[in-house]
Amino acid sequence: MKHKQVLENIGFSNKEIYVYTALLELDTATPTQISKKTDLNRSSCYDVLDILVKRGLVSKLKKNKKIYFHARDPRELFGYLEREKSEAVKSIDKKKKLVEEALPELLSMLNPSSTRPKVELFEGVKGVREAYEDTLTADGIYYAYANFETMHEGLPNFFPEYYERRVKAGILGRGIFPDNETNRKQLLRNKLEMREGVVLPNKNDQFTPEIIIYNDKMLIVSWKEKMAVRIESRELVQMQKIIFGQLYEFLNQKNQGKVV
Repeated sequence: MKHKQVLENIGFSNKEIYVYTALLELDTATPTQISKKTDLNRSSCYDVLDILVKRGLVSKLKKNKKIYFHARDPRELFGYLEREKSEAVKSIDKKKKLVEEALPELLSMLNPSSTRPKVELFEGVKGVREAYEDTLTADGIYYAYANFETMHEGLPNFFPEYYERRVKAGILGRGIFPDNETNRKQLLRNKLEMREGVVLPNKNDQFTPEIIIYNDKMLIVSWKEKMAVRIESRELVQMQKIIFGQLYEFLNQKNQGKVV
């Protein structure tokens, strides 16, 4: 049933689902009645009921020297999720503070004399998202070969909020894009999303990965394969910036696909 899948997705265990849904049907019941309906022993029922009470989904009352449990309106699930969200934010903030405290010591361990390029591999949606977040450290501008079609498929619902944060950080995105309907529509939002862009003149020149060049780093993202490689090398990145700049300027001068 759909409700069981939903409850599981928001963090309920199987026992919690059994007890919660049983109590919704019973409305108000003793642990013994709940035990009979769920086929769970009384001890397990008590443990689960305590959890549901703490979540604010079940209330506990005493009547005629007996303990009863009452299922609250299922709309209380929204309140439960808001509290979970608040606790998660607090937990992350605490962890960030710990990282800030340890950062000077960790940075002191870096070898500043090393001139070797640093290469990192990121896999899966979570890894790609983590790698992409680093582009928000760009020093005022980044350069990209990109295709909005595959970007938005690769990280659904990520980019609208990402663009807002990039604008807030004052980072200009300058890009070269294949010529397709999705790209042209998105590029109409250039001013709003702090972007400059041109499209390639030949509509057959389509590509699906993305390359972002920023600071001394180059991020290569394969949206189809859900993986990314980040290279940190001043020498290699400087060359890529020159190549990008020459191509971008050429396309602008020839007015081949310039988006206003």
